[in-house]
Amino acid sequence: MTHQRDDSRPTVDSGPVTTSDDQGPRGEADAVVAAAIAGDEEAFARLVQRHRRELHVHCYRMLGSFDEAEDIVQETFLRAWRRRATFDGSSLFRAWLYRIATNACLDALRRAKRRPTEVESFAEMPWLQPYPDRLLDEIAPSAGEPDAAVVARETVELAFLAAMQVLPSQQRAVLLARDVLGLPADEVARMLDTTVAAANSALQRARATLAKRLPERRLDWSTTDLTGEDKVLLARFIDAHERHDAAASVALARSDIRITMPPHPMVIEGVDVLAPFLERAFGPDEVGDWRLVPTRANRMPTAASYLRPWGEPEFRAFKLDVLRVEDGAIAEITTFGPELFSQFGLPLTLPTP
Repeated sequence: MTHQRDDSRPTVDSGPVTTSDDQGPRGEADAVVAAAIAGDEEAFARLVQRHRRELHVHCYRMLGSFDEAEDIVQETFLRAWRRRATFDGSSLFRAWLYRIATNACLDALRRAKRRPTEVESFAEMPWLQPYPDRLLDEIAPSAGEPDAAVVARETVELAFLAAMQVLPSQQRAVLLARDVLGLPADEVARMLDTTVAAANSALQRARATLAKRLPERRLDWSTTDLTGEDKVLLARFIDAHERHDAAASVALARSDIRITMPPHPMVIEGVDVLAPFLERAFGPDEVGDWRLVPTRANRMPTAASYLRPWGEPEFRAFKLDVLRVEDGAIAEITTFGPELFSQFGLPLTLPTP
């Protein structure tokens, strides 16, 4: 169920997109914008780089893929440069970039022609990727951007991303613009080249869909830090795996635990299925030794696993396990490959201790 405030909108996590572009006095900011629009490449680069991370997170919410979001941000900046003469100053430069980025995402979704009508598990979203918290933390108040706000879990948690993927692309864009970015209806209508009535209708339909798909526990997600429960479970998860202890690993799980491994279609559901799976994985046929490093993805506890095959000299990046914790036990594990280790600030190898 969507986390509601008095104005019937979910908590805004990145601040209204209409906040100031200032990095100094208003005149200085205006001068930089004017120079950029006139064709000053250095000034233009300064402006767009200032908003790169928040635009990347916005595109990630739209698409569910870290890599695809990166491509769309690059496309956004290219489109902005080519169309810089169309910026007439009637909106802030930041808002103008959001409009371009949103429409670039809509174009990408039309090209991909993907929208599952139902998502029972993340296995049905092979494009899904995690987002490192260390990069989410780049969007936060600073001397230059005092109106920025931290990215809360409620708009980047994997369940939220899955629910977003079910929405038609236009509803997805309207909901993010209104309920995450905090834009007014008339500005959203201009962004999407539609009417206020159509935008409001799309918003109501999107909210209704999300209310059915998001758990009540989402009320607890308006945070950026792990809970004590999260940290304890993550430490125990790491310890059990480094000791190759299948029984200890199973003991951490809820009876209805679910494990998925995007982009692979495999789904493991329930401890009765998980227990023999782990016994084989940690048994005589185990392929090597493990070292796990705690990290965070999508504001969730995450373990980065390194595997050292028997007889090899070093541990190599192998996978990321993103944990969802409920009632003191692991309710879900979403396992991703090692492709984004560098984005997490993690090395690709670890020496043997």
